[in-house]
Amino acid sequence: MKIIETDKIPKPAGHYSPIIEHKGTLYISGQLPFILGTREMPKGIRAQTEVVLNNIETLVTEAGSSKNQIIQMRLYIPNVELWDDVNAVYSEFFGDHRPVRCVVPTRDLHYGALIEIEATAFI
Repeated sequence: MKIIETDKIPKPAGHYSPIIEHKGTLYISGQLPFILGTREMPKGIRAQTEVVLNNIETLVTEAGSSKNQIIQMRLYIPNVELWDDVNAVYSEFFGDHRPVRCVVPTRDLHYGALIEIEATAFI
């Protein structure tokens, strides 16, 4: 097991690792929509979804993979009515690549975020 750390991967605020590699598989912790390197969170579900997906792409790239090697995603949203907007951004981001996924309607997310996404990828 290897914890992936680079200057482009922000240090977590809690007791967890943002990304771990084990036997060629990457496990990416739930990502909130903070613009990398800041504590800024855009407003609106479309902008937040785009930020999270771009952040995950940065994480997997830093770990030696790519967004097209993401095999699973779990998306957490506080209101299922946000789903159409999330799906539109998600579809545009991935194009023809279709990781398996699960969408979990949940209660309020940390810091008032409208989305959190965790992922699994391979190297």
